[in-house]
Amino acid sequence: MTTITIALPNERLLELNERAVQYHVSPEELVRISIEELLSRTDESFQEAVQYVIKKNAELYRRLA
Repeated sequence: MTTITIALPNERLLELNERAVQYHVSPEELVRISIEELLSRTDESFQEAVQYVIKKNAELYRRLA
């Protein structure tokens, strides 16, 4: 596993700490979980868009085949 360091304004760090307390996790764990969620959503959104385009153009694809 790789470690990264980021700079946050003091206000954001306070917000991060408050949210971590709400969820009963460390700030680092909250950030890690958030990044994983973001990355998985991006893939899901892409897959949904692909399925939409395929469904929308199904008749056209059938005619071109």
